[in-house]
Amino acid sequence: MQIIQRAIAIETNCTISSVWARPESYRPGKDGALILAHGAGNGMDHPFLSHVHLALAEAGLLTVKFNFPYMESGRKAPDRAPLLEKTFRSVIEAVRSDPELAPGHLYLGGKSMGGRIATLAAAHGETCRGLVMLGYPLHPAGKQAKLRVEHWPKIPCPLLFIQGSRDALCDPELLKAELVRLSVRVELHEIPGGDHSFKLPKAMGRSEEEVWDEIVATLRHWLAESD
Repeated sequence: MQIIQRAIAIETNCTISSVWARPESYRPGKDGALILAHGAGNGMDHPFLSHVHLALAEAGLLTVKFNFPYMESGRKAPDRAPLLEKTFRSVIEAVRSDPELAPGHLYLGGKSMGGRIATLAAAHGETCRGLVMLGYPLHPAGKQAKLRVEHWPKIPCPLLFIQGSRDALCDPELLKAELVRLSVRVELHEIPGGDHSFKLPKAMGRSEEEVWDEIVATLRHWLAESD
């Protein structure tokens, strides 16, 4: 596997870092790529996102992760949605236009906020073969009435949701009720006992590694079926 670090310009005086994991078997122009965005509180180097990033590259997918501008500059508060989406679009363009690594098809996704921004990009016209959400933030904690689904009907591609059953930002029954309204192919994989970070109570007797491996296996299976 080849690890490539690249800077991507977003706008004047705004450049972000990205890491591209290229499998040895990767065939530019034929094989797929996945762009993964981080959640609101952690950058692209968070252990969970990094684990998924490398594991999917080992499975043969060019996998790209990146920082949003606020994280790149060390700020805590996320950028406003238009800049977050513009950043994601800039990374998409960088991947699609790369003279050596441009894929045959593209998947988008991310952890929490990153996955939500991926859905916004797709709803607003970015084409991709599918979207993967790792803990979608369906609503703010304790505010189930404020659902972040207004753009979902405009999403034209298949979706995979991997959610913890006790996620404070995603009531499972509310999520299921919204998913049945969609006309595209949707798959929901629930992690029993998992919170928003997929952490389980110790009493369940499952290690973090086991949960992460389950998530990667689910992603690999869904992506293989979508190719």
